[in-house]
Amino acid sequence: MAALQRRRLLGVSGLSRTVRALSGMGCPLGSGLAEAAPPPKAPGEDLPSPSHDPHGKNEYDLLVIGGGSGGLACAKEAAQFGRQVAVLDYVEPSPQGTKWGLGGTCVNVGCIPKKLMHQAALLGSALKDAQHYGWNIAQPVHHTWSVMAQAVQNYVKSLNWGHRVQLQDKKVKYFNMKGSFSDPHTVRGLTKGGKETIVTAENIVIATGGRPKYPMHIAGALEYGITSDDLFWLKESPGKTLVVGASYVSLECAGFLTGIGLDTTVMMRSIPLRGFDQQMASLVTEHMESYGTKFLKRCFPTKVEKLESNRLQVTWKNTDLGTEETDSFDTVLWAVGRAPDTETLNLETVGVKTNSETGKIIVDASEATSVPHIYAVGDITEGRPELTPTAIAAGKLLAQRLFGQSSELMDYDNVPTTVFTPLEYGCVGLSEEAAVQCYGSDNIEMVCLRERAQRILGLHFIGPNAGEVIQGFALGIKCGATYPQLMKTVGIHPTCAEEITKLHITKRSGLDATVTGC
Repeated sequence: MAALQRRRLLGVSGLSRTVRALSGMGCPLGSGLAEAAPPPKAPGEDLPSPSHDPHGKNEYDLLVIGGGSGGLACAKEAAQFGRQVAVLDYVEPSPQGTKWGLGGTCVNVGCIPKKLMHQAALLGSALKDAQHYGWNIAQPVHHTWSVMAQAVQNYVKSLNWGHRVQLQDKKVKYFNMKGSFSDPHTVRGLTKGGKETIVTAENIVIATGGRPKYPMHIAGALEYGITSDDLFWLKESPGKTLVVGASYVSLECAGFLTGIGLDTTVMMRSIPLRGFDQQMASLVTEHMESYGTKFLKRCFPTKVEKLESNRLQVTWKNTDLGTEETDSFDTVLWAVGRAPDTETLNLETVGVKTNSETGKIIVDASEATSVPHIYAVGDITEGRPELTPTAIAAGKLLAQRLFGQSSELMDYDNVPTTVFTPLEYGCVGLSEEAAVQCYGSDNIEMVCLRERAQRILGLHFIGPNAGEVIQGFALGIKCGATYPQLMKTVGIHPTCAEEITKLHITKRSGLDATVTGC
């Protein structure tokens, strides 16, 4: 086994935390909640159709299909080079009818609303702790979902408006239309009302991202369940909730639902946080359990039925016991993975190759697809991390290569990320499992190479503000930091982050890593 260290301690915050020198994937981004009023309706909603030149001259230097983080970043960067740029974006309502504005998953149904609701849950925990610091707060404290939801939704709408304004300022044409390829340089846009527009471009970037999957083989799943596309736009509390899945989306949502006082259960068929370091994943779920989230492990649902009381009765199988069990919930949230949003693009017509298993678009190191001048960035691309910052960086670099005489490629190695569970998990680099697979267990110590300079292969941290902690250390890892260099780094006391500078007990040593003092 690869040796590594973990530390448990009680810090100033009063929260237990674990540090481990040793990656995975999650969904980062910043916080900040404002009581923003819903923005006014954007002018120019019904944009005129551009003329189509039958003689072959393309109207735009760049057309981006998809108005999410990666697509918008690419479009705005290209416009700065004085190019004619257009963005074509359309949000297909979820099966439950939920829809939203410009900005993609992150802004509307991902990172931003998730982080804000995570913050709401942390504030609830702080209120409970406050009495131990002398604050007189009546217990128990109560949370009102509708107030939080309205504030979050207003803030998201202000971001939608901000994106529209930025496109207008940079003279990027915006089409609120669903796009599909007619030929390698031509895209057919269709409005909600059925109005057609033909757009031609010299270069086309596909950045349509992904949408949550529904387990269609489970009776009642589509009819009665919701996904993360719906949760953040609910006007009323979801109540007693069953979250199905063991992804970071599942655990993050279950975490903040528990944190605001809702009866929440996670049903997982196998391991939590697949692709992440599994020792850290176990610590995440153990902490969630200790703070009230229920877990149904090695279980999978078989049907969902609506009762006369309007509650949802879920039937599942317990694979350990070989039994069939049932319980009723107010809400069933599916968090069983995401699928690329390519169905209506008509990719096969123009010859854009996709992975037959995942449906994602195959790209090379320059984000180029199998068709010259057609590119793809973000969650829709095969083998890329599904993270907002990587999509933004890749989109900008692509525009610079196309129009700015740059040759710089996106570097997808050592990308940091954080899972915003109640006790956050931040990481950069390889997980222990990946490090052992790459280098062999005898060559790994604390997810550092044992020989030569002891280069750090991965760094993992569980604790408050894990994203803020890992962001700084990520620079060091990117620059090839070594274990001796980390040990020469003086920590800031008293902080959670300083524990990373004190990692000296390894798994291989068999010593107890429990911290008993400063």
